[in-house]
Amino acid sequence: MNIENPALFFFSAIGAFNGLFLSTYFAFFIKEKNQTTLLLAGTLLMVSIRVGKSVFLNFNPLISNIFIQIGLIACGLIGPFLFLYIKSVMSKKQIHIGYILGHILPWLIALIILSYYYPYHEFRHIWRGFLVRSIYTQWVLYILLSAVIGRGLFIKLFKKEEKLSVGEVWSINILVGIFLIWLAYYTSGYTSYIMGALTFSFIFYLSALLWFFKVRNNPLYFETPMKYSNRKIPENEAKEFSSRLELVFIEGEVFKQPDLKIADVASQLEVLPHYLSQFLNDNLGKSFSAFVNEYRIKAAEKLLRENSILTLEAIGKEAGFRSNSSFYSAFKKVHGITPAQYKKSFES
Repeated sequence: MNIENPALFFFSAIGAFNGLFLSTYFAFFIKEKNQTTLLLAGTLLMVSIRVGKSVFLNFNPLISNIFIQIGLIACGLIGPFLFLYIKSVMSKKQIHIGYILGHILPWLIALIILSYYYPYHEFRHIWRGFLVRSIYTQWVLYILLSAVIGRGLFIKLFKKEEKLSVGEVWSINILVGIFLIWLAYYTSGYTSYIMGALTFSFIFYLSALLWFFKVRNNPLYFETPMKYSNRKIPENEAKEFSSRLELVFIEGEVFKQPDLKIADVASQLEVLPHYLSQFLNDNLGKSFSAFVNEYRIKAAEKLLRENSILTLEAIGKEAGFRSNSSFYSAFKKVHGITPAQYKKSFES
């Protein structure tokens, strides 16, 4: 590859490489992996492949036609993945897999068929003309659909009395960023083909900067430090959800799983983790771990009163505590005495 301007190549390619890394992280390594993070991973992957294709094509016109074809297919999938990601963020329930496949598979199959019968290396005039214009039109239509279903995020952005969550910050940034990337490629005939890649790199590192300040607990310009009661789930909806949650904990006894995560419970309730977290934090005023420990302690209390065979350590494990120390700590926090002292009070 002949690179006359190494700095330009570096700054245009670094966004694509980091996008690939981040999509892999969201797909496989994030702790609270769920449907939303997987759709985010898919969105970043499609954008990264599309941008990577333009970078290498710009600096190496003799690049493999297969790589160019893959980049064109990825370009046609950016819009659907973005739309599904924003819909997942805005929805309190998981999106049905059939709905997801309905937005991805038809485009994927159509692009693969077109690539097979009209390969880029033989029909460049078609791809560079009608087909690319069609893909770009589809892309921007999905961006507009995403903006419509995500309009609540932008309304919330400009309301002083409301606060955006980390997930909502990401969503706005991804939506606006992908629109700017589309705009850069769409207007490349008047500027430069590499502008789309440079735009992605700029947006990527702007996102990293925003994330850095978020981690440092510095309020972003659209946040206020106060917590408002209007984040609560409406009373009627919360009452019905509370009954379902109680059913999962009492009949399903999910609290007995030592490695129980909020995503596990949300999956059983067919809601997104952030919805369950919002209910616990804003409606009940409890963290997930505190809520789970309440059920574990109740189960431990019953065993301490009624079971004379199991050891204290066995009782803690039976109730769902990971270790003896966590059992003792949680129990004493509630009762002010250790499990041993509690058991002794019933024996005397």
